[in-house]
Amino acid sequence: MQTSGYGASVEDPQLTARRVFSLIAPELALVEAEFERQARSNIQVIANIGDYLRASGGKRVRPALTLLSTYALGGDASRANVIRMATVMELLHTATLVHDDIIDNAETRRNRPSINSRFGNQTAVLMGDWLYMSAFETSLSERSLPVLDILTAVTRKMTEGELLQLMLLGSTDITEEQYFDVLRRKTAYLFSACCEIGAILAGGGEEELRALREYGLNLGTAFQLTDDLLDFTSFDDVLGKAAGVDLIEGKVTLPLIYLLEKSPSLRAAVQGVMREGKYEEVSRAALLNASEETGALQKARARAVKFAEAARGALDALKPSRYKDALNSFPTFILERET
Repeated sequence: MQTSGYGASVEDPQLTARRVFSLIAPELALVEAEFERQARSNIQVIANIGDYLRASGGKRVRPALTLLSTYALGGDASRANVIRMATVMELLHTATLVHDDIIDNAETRRNRPSINSRFGNQTAVLMGDWLYMSAFETSLSERSLPVLDILTAVTRKMTEGELLQLMLLGSTDITEEQYFDVLRRKTAYLFSACCEIGAILAGGGEEELRALREYGLNLGTAFQLTDDLLDFTSFDDVLGKAAGVDLIEGKVTLPLIYLLEKSPSLRAAVQGVMREGKYEEVSRAALLNASEETGALQKARARAVKFAEAARGALDALKPSRYKDALNSFPTFILERET
């Protein structure tokens, strides 16, 4: 049985998450304080929404990856500039969530009304923009062209991913290649940026930067693929948001891509769900059963496992440490999560 380096089995996702996050708990507390500081504003509506966003919580996976990557290369993640950059990664992620919820007309996020639902679309758009600008303003203080290059590129890729996804909405002919292209742009490149920036702040060499860049890209791919699987298989009270909405919103994710390859006769029913915005022509349960019977669901899960394994493999270039062990346990935590 594989262990995390703390005597705990990485087969237990809850124990893994607790161990990993406790390892950097003081630094994450500093990130929370920095997030609060950066969200302050003399414009009351910004301050109110900033408080609302912080209170909504979140796993803080992205700043955790920045901190762990810095420590894994022998750097000091408690330094003020590392804390600031870890906060920048969370600000960018939060901005994308705010904009995504507007585009998707989402009503809830983490068991609370979404920003657009609570404050209105116009305010939410501007708040998302403000978060992006705050992130870049903070990153400028690092005076690092490599860091700015990464942040500029990843922000562009995330925007491109959202535009590509909008172009593909309502299509049942989306290919596996198109699906992963959107996924990488919207999610995986930000994971990669978190890890690479952490490596830069630690003064890592090119091989170490490449290793953590690849680790983050594969981890982020596994993360979003698991997220899409959860939307397909889980329930509202477990997810903390509406389940089964990807298809209602016109998004065909990997399980359905594989299902339609195996059972093209279901294409009309799937199109009906997207057209009507509800599971009327075919139920979620029927699609889930068909995906299990055809092996489509298992095939999609196997892809997530493969990306998780690739993430672990990328860490071979790093020297042994408890922080490398923590990064090594992240894929299991991601694969086995329920929310």
